[in-house]
Amino acid sequence: MLTDFFGTIRSYLLDYLPNQKCFSVNTVKAHKNTLNLFVSYLRNEKQLKADKITFSIFERQTFLDFLEWLTVKRGCSSSSRNQRLSILRTFFGYAGQLDCLQVSLELQIKRIPAAKEVKSMPKFLSENALKVLLEQPDISKSNGLRDRFFMMLMYDTAARCSELINMKVCDLKINITHPVAYLKGKGDKLRSVPLMPKTVEHCRHYLRAFHPDSDYTSDKPLFYTTIHDVQGKMSSAAALAFVKKYGEAARKVCPEMPEKIHPHMLRHTRAIHIYRDGVPLVLVGEYLGHVNPITTKIYAYADSEMKRRALEKVQKDHGVSSHEVPVWQNNEDMILQLSGLK
Repeated sequence: MLTDFFGTIRSYLLDYLPNQKCFSVNTVKAHKNTLNLFVSYLRNEKQLKADKITFSIFERQTFLDFLEWLTVKRGCSSSSRNQRLSILRTFFGYAGQLDCLQVSLELQIKRIPAAKEVKSMPKFLSENALKVLLEQPDISKSNGLRDRFFMMLMYDTAARCSELINMKVCDLKINITHPVAYLKGKGDKLRSVPLMPKTVEHCRHYLRAFHPDSDYTSDKPLFYTTIHDVQGKMSSAAALAFVKKYGEAARKVCPEMPEKIHPHMLRHTRAIHIYRDGVPLVLVGEYLGHVNPITTKIYAYADSEMKRRALEKVQKDHGVSSHEVPVWQNNEDMILQLSGLK
């Protein structure tokens, strides 16, 4: 059964990825979703019954058709398409390890090139827009207090939305000399992020309101929602909804606010702000939990303000002020002379 298609999927998801490769739960889930999508495509688009899906039916064109279906029918971006392709390469590589008959499939799918990706610059908030956004929740209500603290903590820690949602009460260490928050990022990689004094004050206020009966060693979800008197971990959809709501409200009084705002924008905002404050990109990457330093360079490309300051400094160092009035301004004769017309 190890060489059977579905038997290979089973050992791949239940043993190879979690036990041999030690991939995180979320990574295994991403592989499972792609394989489910691939099987769904074969059954619905190719009209194949499950018992007819075997390694013998696959060829290079099968994979190309699947990728085209992802792009055209499902509207997947180049990034999503490439991620699916990468997972299929890993799976068929594993199949080739189990049975040499599948090595040809592994080689065929490896020869399929990735689609060209257009990298977009990260969008972030100005300091004024951030201030206005944090003023929108009504903190006299419990949900408003929770929402504001969520956004403040996300900004201060530059956390991903999933990292914040998965936080437990015990992940906040505020009764120590240098308070920190522990975040579990991609691949279950744990990192500690320092908390600013003002954020620590808000931490204490939030814990008193939402976790009055818990000590700081509790493993209860830090952020939760209550439905029919039952508490459950807050969902990413809930976070997206209230950040979007406050963003729309803030835009009415602050033209600098982007039209569309999402939680991840607070992470980008924090990264840009600390970079502007002089923190080296290497440390910014550590702060964000980036495994690849190249990922962090996008903030250097995106920050036009830093570029403007650098140009002004160069002009100043060379004795040229950006505010000096050119000698030819308002002097028509000199303009004509300089242009060679007089």
